[in-house]
Amino acid sequence: MDVPAHTPASPLEQLKVVNWAQMQAGQEWIRSRGLSMQQAFVLNYLADHPGVIQRDIAQATRTTAANVSGVLRGLEARHLVERRFEDGDERSKRVFATDAGTELISGHEEAMIAVDESILAPLTPAERTTLQALLDKITAELPSPGEL
Repeated sequence: MDVPAHTPASPLEQLKVVNWAQMQAGQEWIRSRGLSMQQAFVLNYLADHPGVIQRDIAQATRTTAANVSGVLRGLEARHLVERRFEDGDERSKRVFATDAGTELISGHEEAMIAVDESILAPLTPAERTTLQALLDKITAELPSPGEL
């Protein structure tokens, strides 16, 4: 893991370093599976929401239907997703992650938990409790990313 060129001066700059380390580890995990960030997001979304329509994926990814279509074509070429007609209605295609697609992304959450543990490793249990209480206090009035 690369170390920043300068030492962060403020607590919030230090939190950015922690966030950066988490993001780098997540991106590396995704790249190691030959996926882009968008592809991984779509596969995770489909694992949690099988049978959605493309419009639902576009809303979840906050992108265009055309972009989603391109991502799905790439995933289909690798047999990681499939589109099926719903009840014979050719206007209504539902999208599903295949078993191979679901297996490819399985373990992501566990990998990220391991990253968090390695980041927090220097802290004692009491320090972790204190850090959690302080972060709870700071974030109590802030919107969560899903609310933005």
